[in-house]
Amino acid sequence: MSIGLSERRQWVLQSEIRNMSIECERIGGINLAQGVCDTEVPLVVRCGAQKAMDEGVNTYTHYAGLMELRAAIAHMYQRTYGIDVDPENEIIASAGSTGVFYCACLALLDPGDEVILFEPYYGYHVQTLVATGCVPTYVRMQPPDWTFFLKDLEDAITPKTRGIMVNTPANPSGKVFTQDELKLIADFAERYDLFVFTDEIYEHFLYGDTKHIPPMTLPGIRERTITISGVSKSFSITGWRVGYCICDERWSQTIGYFNDLVYVCAPAPLQIGVAKGLVELGDDYYRKLSIEYAAKREKICSALDHAGLTPCIPQGAYYVLADISRLPGKDSKEKVMHLLERTGVACVPGNAFYHDASGEDLARFCFAKEDQVLDEACRRLEDL
Repeated sequence: MSIGLSERRQWVLQSEIRNMSIECERIGGINLAQGVCDTEVPLVVRCGAQKAMDEGVNTYTHYAGLMELRAAIAHMYQRTYGIDVDPENEIIASAGSTGVFYCACLALLDPGDEVILFEPYYGYHVQTLVATGCVPTYVRMQPPDWTFFLKDLEDAITPKTRGIMVNTPANPSGKVFTQDELKLIADFAERYDLFVFTDEIYEHFLYGDTKHIPPMTLPGIRERTITISGVSKSFSITGWRVGYCICDERWSQTIGYFNDLVYVCAPAPLQIGVAKGLVELGDDYYRKLSIEYAAKREKICSALDHAGLTPCIPQGAYYVLADISRLPGKDSKEKVMHLLERTGVACVPGNAFYHDASGEDLARFCFAKEDQVLDEACRRLEDL
């Protein structure tokens, strides 16, 4: 038989995050692998979506999203960061932040173009680049603070480099890029005429005195920055698939056209629910979120420490990378499978976040869980 799968099949291998979720379900364990965020959805968000359904907001929307949502996003950026955003021409709502990144790659990059990623990276960033024919290159960050230097960026640049991805707060490391680091990246992007793609989906998960600085606020790079974010995590609606990008109007229309082609639009009534949440949930909501998740961070890091799996304490997001070198196994996958079989707690092997063997002694644990679930996971880990 001559028919078969396309060559593109190798670009979309199932991620280790989902693989470990499947393994966890197989044994009925506790899933600290996937960032599903099973905490409660705010009432105003749920009621906003339900009311929209009842009132007939159930058909196609504008390819860039409902104006109510885009205006709410602009309102949030002005209130939170003091940034003026044009909801008519600078915002595209799409099928989650992952969806809008895919559309941005289609709109702004050509096959063979290179994009620099900070490592450890989020696997979907790599796979999206590869799926659009682009080439990821890597700048290694060093634990425990996940530092990097200008020389690392200079070593990664080639004549084919077209962009750089900044994930802050970062998945899986929890790193929050500082003002000085972002200034270094901004100067670098200007010098080499690069797009700056961002992933800021965890912008409201911040611990201690850590502050989130949107890269587009840095002098001189707003027009080259594609700010990508959403509320999947902060509203606990990962399955709703509503994300967005903010960018210069020179790029937004084409990104929107690709959004129309691939997704048509984000789910209409769910856009309304998100808009209601963005307008009605103020700073107190996000401060409470950070306080609640700081307590969860303390629980998981303490349990890992007691288990002899030394954690790198995250500054933001809701993941922690831990040293699993003491567990048996020839690589990180065997080590986390041993942990799952022994404790019933699933995590993600570190090799999912590196392009080489550098992550074989690491694993990622997600602490976006209801307290009783997280407490049981921590108890099992401490018994290790």
